[in-house]
Amino acid sequence: MRNFVILSSLLGLHQLLQVAAQDGAISGPTTSPSAAGYSCNPQTCKLPSCNCASTNPPGGLSPSEVPQFIVYSADDAVQSYTLDSVNQFLAHRTNPNGCPIKMTYFTSLSYTNYTLVTDWYVAGNEIADHTMTHVGSPPAEEINGNLIALNALAGIPLDAIKGFRAPFLNYTNETFHLLAAAEFTYDSSTASSIPVTDPATDAYWPYTLDYGLANDCLSVDGICKGQPQIPGLWEIPMYAFFDDLGVNGPHLMDPWLDAANGASSVNDAATLAYMKSTFTAHYNGNRQPVGLYTHPIHLSTTYPGVDPPLSTIQMINEYLDWIQEQQDVWIVSNEQLLAWVQNPVPVSQLGTVEALKCLTPDVDPTLRVCNGIPGNEAGLVLECPFSDFPFFTCYGCPEVEVSPSNPNPPQQIPQGQQARYRLPANCSTPFWDPVAGNCLCESNTCAFTENSRGVGPNGANLTGGGTGGSSAGASAGPGPTSVNFNGAAVANIFSGGPAGVLSALVVGAVGTAAAALVGL
Repeated sequence: MRNFVILSSLLGLHQLLQVAAQDGAISGPTTSPSAAGYSCNPQTCKLPSCNCASTNPPGGLSPSEVPQFIVYSADDAVQSYTLDSVNQFLAHRTNPNGCPIKMTYFTSLSYTNYTLVTDWYVAGNEIADHTMTHVGSPPAEEINGNLIALNALAGIPLDAIKGFRAPFLNYTNETFHLLAAAEFTYDSSTASSIPVTDPATDAYWPYTLDYGLANDCLSVDGICKGQPQIPGLWEIPMYAFFDDLGVNGPHLMDPWLDAANGASSVNDAATLAYMKSTFTAHYNGNRQPVGLYTHPIHLSTTYPGVDPPLSTIQMINEYLDWIQEQQDVWIVSNEQLLAWVQNPVPVSQLGTVEALKCLTPDVDPTLRVCNGIPGNEAGLVLECPFSDFPFFTCYGCPEVEVSPSNPNPPQQIPQGQQARYRLPANCSTPFWDPVAGNCLCESNTCAFTENSRGVGPNGANLTGGGTGGSSAGASAGPGPTSVNFNGAAVANIFSGGPAGVLSALVVGAVGTAAAALVGL
């Protein structure tokens, strides 16, 4: 049985590796001003709830007053080897205020280890939706099922899952309506495909869809020219790099896998050169964000069968070293970027931006509680040994594997034990004890309240809580009332970052090599 688990997991992960290699490539401009047909009235579209698609910084700030944001994101399954891959670039870094780097992980649940999602989130990173089984142009059950499973088995508050990215960057007009119905804050699936130095650039700062989309107008049917018109839903474009071929040499996701300048093979020096030149164009211009959009598995040094060139890893770190030598450069998550865009302040006032601060949850390190903090949860994480992909969780194993049609199955309760309690709507993740079913928070500094989201059957509103098996959610248990701990608009009580998860990778490491492979 164990050998089958190993083989099954390896085959499935190999398939994901092949999929990721094809995910997110563009070959030229994906829009034009005429195709966009975009018109927005800045007199009526005003921050923080509305923003026109514009190359100018938000809030009327001059570029010299604007921080240069570098958005770092990862896509697909969360496993020990993918977090290792991210950590080799971010764990040793801090932003100008001394806070550890945070990033966005667009998570698909196939082959994902739920307890590492919990740990990654509690360390301060953003968890976003990438569908359950990595399908393009996804139906509602793929999007909403991911929300439900992330909440039930990883303890991510529904309110905290704000963003979405379509697998393969393959979406339709309908996708945005599904996101709006599920109360997402933003999408990040469109491409900025024209250099900022080109007068026709589509490198817009994040904008709302009050007046439709302005990106991808040549590549996706049924969008632009005022569509889809969804007030308040944000679009965070993915900003491409450009090599010496300019508009005909774009590089979007995993640019280090691409050959530059029309060559037939990858050259790290050429990649570094165009990454630096693109950064410089943004930095010396209107300071639109720069993006590093990754499939971490490609650069994993701990996943069997993947042997990334050490020179490529060194090159990416050299690039990050170089950009951090420039003044006013911040490496951020999409959530942090959007928090600033909605309420922009000059670099001299960045200390007032809650989303960029580095406060920590006040949890007694001697407590034994399965809460996403490795020192607290050691020995409490459960292994769910499903044949397709075994995983670990603090919140109880389901009786059957999760799926789009059944994202929150009844909980499997071992003989002589009791069910574990899922995260309720009034206690934040690091303060919730899923074994005892109580909240450790006793002050307003860790208080929490979560709103329901219409992601249940027929649009039913769901909240967290319960023990699994209910599609209608559960009412909140006893505990304090408060706000979402990782919300951009409220006090963020987390610090750490990728470095804070290093010790999480050994959770449950006692066991077989198969368990270690699939993501302790």
